[in-house]
Amino acid sequence: MTARTHPRPSTLLVKACLNGTRTRAEHEAVPLSARELAIESHRAVAAGAGALHVHPRTPDGSETLDPGVCGAALSAIRAACPGIPVGLSTGVWIESTPECRLSCITGWAILPDFVSVNVSEPGTRDLCEHLLARGIGIEAGVWSAADAETFVKSGLARRCLRVLIEPTEPLPHGALSTAAAVNAVLDRHGIMLPRLLHGIEQAAWAVLETALRQGYDIRIGFEDTLDRPDGTRAQSNADLVAAAVHLALRHGYRPRSPASPPRPAGPLL
Repeated sequence: MTARTHPRPSTLLVKACLNGTRTRAEHEAVPLSARELAIESHRAVAAGAGALHVHPRTPDGSETLDPGVCGAALSAIRAACPGIPVGLSTGVWIESTPECRLSCITGWAILPDFVSVNVSEPGTRDLCEHLLARGIGIEAGVWSAADAETFVKSGLARRCLRVLIEPTEPLPHGALSTAAAVNAVLDRHGIMLPRLLHGIEQAAWAVLETALRQGYDIRIGFEDTLDRPDGTRAQSNADLVAAAVHLALRHGYRPRSPASPPRPAGPLL
């Protein structure tokens, strides 16, 4: 994977992704309720996380973008972790259609600091127009080289907080190949937006190590993997964050001090 040419940073963001689509059947410590998310957030931040990404859940454990549920989760997390940026997913699978997704998000009264938006999903432009108008930061989720081309053509890079390079292959070789292809597209088009690279399942730690070698921000938590770098089962999100921070320090980085992301203004260009 080709490194970028601008100077290597001395700090990087360690973002904790606390639950994603995981269920209790996969790990008994997956946080679901607002209270559980707040507790796990506090522990993850104590372990070194500088930002949080969560998928709020209904009482039956289903993912939701419902304004009340999302607001309760955000409020609980912020009470437990004052000053830490908190982001939500906008995955189109969470609600039944892109229209339902946008309707739910339009109803949000308590706003996240940022959200992730997968550029390959339908309804992305309308969603981003709405998010930007309300001052919500956008993390652009890019899963493939084709997604990266779509992202470049969209003009989103001028207004996003960061680009998430998210290979979906569960094994290291495939994930690293995809990540390299995405970076090649971004480099070719001169996209200098901050990059966060993360992987899933068995690829998670190999991808994280590659991110550290390239000077990219990193993400870890139950959403991405349930195991520590040595393959043993993690006990909590904080367990995974602590391992990621240890690796970052070994590579010469300090976890970035928490700071709220910039609020984009104006229309989508």
